[in-house]
Amino acid sequence: MQAMQHQSVSIVIPARNAAASIAGTIEAALAQDYPGAIEVVVAVGPSSDGTREVVARFGDPVRVIDNPSGTTPDALNRAIAASGGEVIARCDAHAVLPPGYVSRAVATLIATGAVNVGGVQHALGTTFFQRAVAIAQSTPVGVGDARYRLGGEAGPVDTVYLGVFRRDALEQAGGFDRRFERNQDYELNWRLREAGGLVWFDPGLQVAYSPRNTPTALARQYFEYGRWKRLMLRHHPRSVRPRQLAAPLLVAGLAVSALLAVTPWRPLGLVIPGAYGLVLEATAIVEGLRRRQPAALLLPLVIPTMHLSWGVGFLVPQSSAAR
Repeated sequence: MQAMQHQSVSIVIPARNAAASIAGTIEAALAQDYPGAIEVVVAVGPSSDGTREVVARFGDPVRVIDNPSGTTPDALNRAIAASGGEVIARCDAHAVLPPGYVSRAVATLIATGAVNVGGVQHALGTTFFQRAVAIAQSTPVGVGDARYRLGGEAGPVDTVYLGVFRRDALEQAGGFDRRFERNQDYELNWRLREAGGLVWFDPGLQVAYSPRNTPTALARQYFEYGRWKRLMLRHHPRSVRPRQLAAPLLVAGLAVSALLAVTPWRPLGLVIPGAYGLVLEATAIVEGLRRRQPAALLLPLVIPTMHLSWGVGFLVPQSSAAR
C-alpha cells in the first residue's frame, strides 16, 4: 500500500457548455499540493460556448479530448483511457476541488485499502432559492440518509460524491457504464463493491456544489434522477435502498389520497398529505432556527419539488432509447 503514496494522479473532467466555470475548475485542480505528478484530462462534449477553446489555452499538463456523444459516462471513460495516472480523481466541470483534496484522498486510499474514496457534496447557494435548495439537500427530510449529502462519520458507504479511484480497480470493473447518462457513479460503485472492493466516505473531503437556481430546473434535475435510478434498479435490483423508494411511495400515496377525496372515505385521503405538510412545516421552522437562514421558509416548496419530481421520474415508464 505504501508504494502508492506518490503514485501519479489523473484528474478527469467531463465538460459540455461549461466555459463560464471550467477555468476555475482546472485552476483548482492544478493548484493541488500533491507531491506526486498530476495531470488534468478534460473530455469536452459538443459545446456552443467555446468550452474547448478555454481548456486548450491551459496547455500542458492539461489535455483536452473530444467526447462526440456529449454524455457523462462516455466523457469519463474517454478521459480515463487518455490518462496515465495510477490514481483517477473525478471532478465535474462546475466543481472546485479544495486545497489538499488529492493528497487527503490518496492518503485515505492507502490507509483504508479502499478502491474509491470520496466525501461530501457541500451545497452552497448565492441566491435565495439556491440557499433553500442547499438546505433541503443537507437535511434527512430532503435526502434521506445519504452520507455524501449529510456528512457523518468516516466509513464504508454505498456511494460518494465524485470519487478518487485506484486505476486498476476501475479497469477491472470495466469503467463507467455508458448506458447510465445519470446515476453512473452509484452504478459503478455498486459493481466495485460487488467485486469485493471498499468504497470509503471521508467527511474531510468536501467539494462545493451550486444547486439549481429555479424551481423548473430543480424539478427537471430530480425527474432525471428518478428515471435513471429506475434503470439502475432494473439492472441491479439488489442495490435498492429504502431512501430510493421513499419518493415513489409518496407519489403513489398522494395519488391514492386524491382518489379517496371523491369517495365516502375522504377523511382518510387527508392523512398522507396532511402528515407530509406538517413534516415540511416543522422542517422549515427547525432548519430556519438552527441555521438562522430565512431561505428555510422555502423548504415547503423546495422539498416537494425534489420528492415529487424524483418520484414521478421513477414511476413513469422510460422510452426504449433509455433502456
